[in-house]
Amino acid sequence: MNVDAVLRPALELYLDLHRHPELSGAEERTAAVLADRLAAAGYRTLRGIGGHGVVGVLEAGPGPTVLLRAELDALPVAERTGLAYASTAVATDPGTGRRVPVMHACGHDVHLACLVGAAELLAADRSLGGTVLVVGQPAEETLSGARAMLADGLYERVGPPDVVLAQHTAPLPAGMVAHGTGAVLAGSAALEVVLPGRGGHAGAARLAVNPVEIAARVVLALPGTDPDVAVTAGALHAGERGNVVPEEATLQVSLRGFGPLEPAIEAVRRLAAAECAAAGSPEGPRITVLARSPVTVPDPVAAGPVRAAHVAAFGAARVTGWPPSMATEDVGLLAGAGEHLHGVPGIRLAHWMLGTVGPREWAGTPGGPAAKLAALPPNHSPRYAPAPRPTLATGIAALTLAARTHLGA
Repeated sequence: MNVDAVLRPALELYLDLHRHPELSGAEERTAAVLADRLAAAGYRTLRGIGGHGVVGVLEAGPGPTVLLRAELDALPVAERTGLAYASTAVATDPGTGRRVPVMHACGHDVHLACLVGAAELLAADRSLGGTVLVVGQPAEETLSGARAMLADGLYERVGPPDVVLAQHTAPLPAGMVAHGTGAVLAGSAALEVVLPGRGGHAGAARLAVNPVEIAARVVLALPGTDPDVAVTAGALHAGERGNVVPEEATLQVSLRGFGPLEPAIEAVRRLAAAECAAAGSPEGPRITVLARSPVTVPDPVAAGPVRAAHVAAFGAARVTGWPPSMATEDVGLLAGAGEHLHGVPGIRLAHWMLGTVGPREWAGTPGGPAAKLAALPPNHSPRYAPAPRPTLATGIAALTLAARTHLGA
């Protein structure tokens, strides 16, 4: 396995993807770049699955089927890294119709570059048996892409895998990987909460019912709705002018937890209804569950051999543990957590975290590891800036090793 043979083109791909991010559901260019690279590496390539989803198929003879997955989409974030290759992209958000800045603030560009590098190494490996499925998934940030690909017949088209492999960037030192046991990422629900009011003139606000004020009270009360669930309002849209009381306000609310989320959803309903009633709103709130994701639980039968391969290749000092995190993923739907969607029992998941922080930045951040992690820009920050070369070198190797482990190479 010669990572150096694919590292330079992977770096060039990463820089290109970082400069040209695309929002969830609008990943047309990103999907085309990925599909073209897979086709050039010898993969039978399918496009347009569940939106802009891409699958590359490499059949190397009898054996298991292993799926490697990365995400295509970026976030509506204005980049503040100051990098020479920083994104200046602006796009129309498919969900809101608003013009927004766009940035790869969650490392999906890293994931894709590592995916292509690993795919190229696997295509050149004559010792492989089995089948490699390379999946570029759209709309992960809206937690709808995995579900959409399955609904569009992903496994009917290419066959189901035995194992799903995925990695995700984190603000750990570049060159390290982290494996968790049990639940490693939370399950989630995304809610839209529409709060009706009664529009009017700001000079006669007492004659109106101001939904902005209702929304403000709801936002302040949300964190206390369920002690076991992280409930966060990330967006509030209402009105256009300060002198006009709008007819309604809309909140985007995220729920994260490791247990059932239905009680927390119902608590949000009760809170919103109570605040609308207290304000004299003409009707109750309208609440829609926009997306769901399962708790991410790596299967020890799949993840254990991958961690062992990483320790053997990188050394024990570069492989660490990962505690449960309130971040979320929908990759589990491609494996056992999505059996109700794809109907295939027994698909196992291996998932690990990939460090991204360069040595100078890590050393220059005060404190011990916990303090450094708290101080460094996290995923979704406008200042999140992975160190490309050590991150990609480790990520390509980690994904390739994981695939070879399950293919029996």
